[in-house]
Amino acid sequence: MPSQFDAIIIGGGHNGLVCAAYLAKAGRKVCVLEKRRVLGGCSSTEELWPGFKVSPAAYVISLFLPRIIRDLKLHENGLKVLPRSPSSFTPLLDGRRLLLGPDTASNQREISKFSRGDAEQYPMYEAMLTRIAQHIEPLLMSPPPRVPPGLRDLPKLWQYSKLMKKLGADLRPAVELLTGPATPILHRWFESEALKATLATDAIIGAFAAPSMPGTAYVLMHHVMGEAGGARGVWGYVQGGMGGLADALEKSCKQLGVEIRREAGVAKINVNAGVASGVTLESGETIDAKTVASSVDANLTFMKLVGADFLPPEFATTIQGIDYSSASAKINLALDALPQFNTGDVPREIALHGTTHLCETLDTIERAYDDAKYGEPSREPVLEITTPTTVDSSLAPPGKHLLSMFVQYAPYSLREGTWTEARKDVFLDRCIAVVSRYAPNIRNIILHKQLLTPVDLETTYGLTGGNIFQGAMPLHQLGPFRTDYRTPIRGLFMCGAATHPGGGVMGACGLNASHAVLKG
Repeated sequence: MPSQFDAIIIGGGHNGLVCAAYLAKAGRKVCVLEKRRVLGGCSSTEELWPGFKVSPAAYVISLFLPRIIRDLKLHENGLKVLPRSPSSFTPLLDGRRLLLGPDTASNQREISKFSRGDAEQYPMYEAMLTRIAQHIEPLLMSPPPRVPPGLRDLPKLWQYSKLMKKLGADLRPAVELLTGPATPILHRWFESEALKATLATDAIIGAFAAPSMPGTAYVLMHHVMGEAGGARGVWGYVQGGMGGLADALEKSCKQLGVEIRREAGVAKINVNAGVASGVTLESGETIDAKTVASSVDANLTFMKLVGADFLPPEFATTIQGIDYSSASAKINLALDALPQFNTGDVPREIALHGTTHLCETLDTIERAYDDAKYGEPSREPVLEITTPTTVDSSLAPPGKHLLSMFVQYAPYSLREGTWTEARKDVFLDRCIAVVSRYAPNIRNIILHKQLLTPVDLETTYGLTGGNIFQGAMPLHQLGPFRTDYRTPIRGLFMCGAATHPGGGVMGACGLNASHAVLKG
C-alpha cells in the first residue's frame, strides 16, 4: 500500500468524491479515506432489512451540477435519475387534496379548487423564482469573494455588480429571498393555507427555524433550481437509492486512478511547522501527502482532527462560533403495502410519486417550532414523506414498499433528559400517529422502522449537532462567511458542505475546492 500521495481526501461523501475525481483528472495521485463501510456520506444506500435498499439520510436529487455529471461521465458509470411526477401531494383531513407537478395547467386546476386567485398567481410566482434563481445560481456555484476583499476579488465583485443590474426590478425580491423569512412572501402571493403550508415545509427542512424567521425564504428557490432530474426544478430519485450517486462517482474515481479506502477513519491531521503533511488513521497507520482536503465539517476538522493549538486564535474562535443547531429527524419504514392516503380520482401509486406533505397550515409549523425552541420534540410534527418504491420498485421485495419521513422538529438538545431509546420510541409513535390520521392502515403494514434523531445523525455521519448542512445556513453563514476552501494551515483545504455554497446534494463544494487545491 503506497504511503505517499499528492492529495488525501477525508470523507467519501459526494463532495469528497467529486473533489478527488477532479484532482485525479488534473494528474494528481489521490487517496480517499472513508470511515464507514459504505461510501456517499449522507447520500448512501444501505440494506437495513433483507431486500429493502434504504437511503437513510438524503433521499432526492435535483441540485447536483450537470457539469459534474458530464465531466465525470456519471451517466455512463450508472447514474440514473428517475423524475417524480407529480412531485407534491398534500392531503387534508376534510378529504380535499392538493397535487402539484411539472405541468402548469394541471397545477392551476388543482390550486383553483382552493383559490382561483392563487391559481392565477402560481405561474407568476414560479416565474419570479426562476428568473432570480437563474441569475443567482452561477454565484452559488463558484467561489465567493473574500471578506474583506482584496485585489484578486475585484472580478468577483464586478460580477456581483453586473448581477444587480441584470436583476433590475427583481433586485428587491431577490434580496428578500436571500435574507428574509418565507412567511411574508407566501402571504403576499397566496391566500390558500394548503398551498402556503405545502411551499413552506420545503423552506424549513434541515433548519432550526420557523418560516416566519429570516433566512428561510432562500430555500424557496430550491423549488425551481437544479436540473439533475432532467429539467429545471424537477426533483427525482436516484435509481437504486441515493447510493447510486456514490457508486457512479466511485467508478469515475477509480477510472481516474483514485485509491479509495473504506473503514479507514482518520484520527489526526498531521501538522508540522504550520503545514499539513498527511494523516494518522484510527488504526495508527500514517499516510503522507502534500495536500489534505477534508469533506467533514469544520468543527470535526479543526477542533478534533487538527486541534486548537495548531490554529490562529482568531480562526479558532470563528470555528467555535459556527451555528450547528439542528432539529431534523429522519424516519425510515419498510411496509407490507402502500399507505391508504385518500388520493381521490388519482391512483394511489401515482399520487405518491412525489413528496407527501402532512401539514395543513402555516400556524401548524409555527406551533411545531414553538415546542422545539423550548427543547421539546414537536407535539404535532411537520412531516415530509416520500415513497420511492412507487417510482423504483427495485428498492424493496415484490409488493413491499419503503416510506421515509423528514421530520421537523426534533431538537438535538432536549430541555430535560436526552434522546434515550424510550424517548425515541415515543417520538416515533407520535409521528406514525400523525400519518395514521391520513392513512389509517399505516400501523398495520409496518414491517421495520428506524428513527434517526440529530444525535444519531451526528454519531453515524459525523455531523456536529446533527446539522445536515454542516452548519446552519442563515446569511451570516453563507457566501464569504462560510468556511473557506483554503485554511490557515498550508496544504489543508476544506471540500465539504461547510464551504460555499453549503448543504444539499450539489457537488459544487467539492468542485470549487478542487480548483482551490490546484491553484495552491
